Amino acid sequence: MPLIDESARGFYVISATPFGDDGAVDWASTDRLMDFYLECGVDGVTILGIMGEAQKLSQEESAAFVTRVMRRIRTRVPVVVGVTSAGLRLAGDLARHAMDLGAAGIMVAGNGPLRTDDQIYAYIEDMIAELGPEIPVVLQDYPQTTNVIFSPSLLNRIFNDFSTVKILKHEEAPGLRKISKLRAAEASGARRRRISILVGNGAVHMMQELARGADGAMTGFAYPEALVEVIRRWFAGDREAAEDLYDAYLPVIRHENQLGFGLALRKETLRRRGIIVSARTRAPGPALDADDQAELTHLLQRMERAKARLGISLPPLQLAGQ
Repeated sequence: MPLIDESARGFYVISATPFGDDGAVDWASTDRLMDFYLECGVDGVTILGIMGEAQKLSQEESAAFVTRVMRRIRTRVPVVVGVTSAGLRLAGDLARHAMDLGAAGIMVAGNGPLRTDDQIYAYIEDMIAELGPEIPVVLQDYPQTTNVIFSPSLLNRIFNDFSTVKILKHEEAPGLRKISKLRAAEASGARRRRISILVGNGAVHMMQELARGADGAMTGFAYPEALVEVIRRWFAGDREAAEDLYDAYLPVIRHENQLGFGLALRKETLRRRGIIVSARTRAPGPALDADDQAELTHLLQRMERAKARLGISLPPLQLAGQ
């Protein structure tokens, strides 16, 4: 499988990590989830991100999850592995394990009490030194969770100085102007190379981010086939059709985009779709009560009616494992 590079485009789904009701990793659901993502036509799969509850897995569980996913996906789409850790050596060990199994790259985020540009730059410099010159990197910019803020000028400095950083996972909100500033720096020659920008935040701002110059999304959603098709239509030049399709799913996208709670909604929808057995998040984590379940049912029913009004009919999915 080729490694990720600056040309990355499309929809890279952020994978959930399935757990059983006992809190253990559910390996059968993991296989089924990977089959599902492939059937949806995703351009890549990212595992062990924040929404993959990576911070709740042991180092041994993380390594085992990478092994299971790589064996299931093989070389059919690029797999990016989140390796952010409290220790650089721990991150490096997981990164090397993933790359040895055929991963296409790794993802890192700001970590720890990093406040100034110089502190953040030094952390990235140390991380790149730990990873070495051969491992391509997705840099996650998600200050709402990490409390680490990458200014546009700092990002341009990092992109100029560290050639292994290939993709920006852009999740600052509000962050539309940041995308415009980064693209302007490329156009002016202030930065020496173009970087792929894939956006997150559950795709809640994705249409505006695409218009500002994003190359696609790297995020989670319980209906990944929809975002695959939205982005495909956008880059095919049919932007009105892309927005019409997006609008049908937007209430569910917005509902999933609740910081600290959206993952429980996403997992429950995946459970209802027959992909995973349990909607369990690993403790401490959220769970849906009766009111939450009723709200989700209401929104999913409205989504189906909106799709029918618009004549939206995506191809049915037939999981490879079924």
